[in-house]
Amino acid sequence: MSRIGKKEIPIPAGVEVKINGEMVEVKGPKGLLTTPTHPKISYAIEGSVLRVGRLDETRLARAQHGLRRTLLANCIDGVTKGFSKTLEVIGVGYRVQVAGKSVVLTVGFSHPVEYNLPAGIEAKVEGNKLILSGIDKQLLGEVAARLRRVRPPEPFKGKGIKYENEQIRRKAGKSGGKK
Repeated sequence: MSRIGKKEIPIPAGVEVKINGEMVEVKGPKGLLTTPTHPKISYAIEGSVLRVGRLDETRLARAQHGLRRTLLANCIDGVTKGFSKTLEVIGVGYRVQVAGKSVVLTVGFSHPVEYNLPAGIEAKVEGNKLILSGIDKQLLGEVAARLRRVRPPEPFKGKGIKYENEQIRRKAGKSGGKK
């Protein structure tokens, strides 16, 4: 039995959960999120608790049990608290700016790279840090990964775009001349 799937999801005050056939809608103070249901998984709202269960013991049902519970928990967290990710831009002359709904990265190319943010994601800059925030955890992670892919951190000097808590494995570089 899935340990994560067995845990019930508390529904905080101000959050409304609706189960309509193929989608579960979660509406809260920060917005509305939907997540798809699965035919092998049962969903039940009991008071202020949401329970996720399996309809049978097939491999597919076992695989989906914990996943669907986590997706629903992320939706509830998103509409109440929201999520954020921080990227650091490291390098001499490397800059990041937010211009309306786009992020402009100056990271050593011959031209600045412009990335248009999707709806639901906000960005702000504090020095060399880019703070992304939104209610959809999956979309936020995808946007952060795409921005990091513009100039991933390199192992010799550590220049590039990295996550705030990411450790970069450093290499020694060239050794001295041969004798």
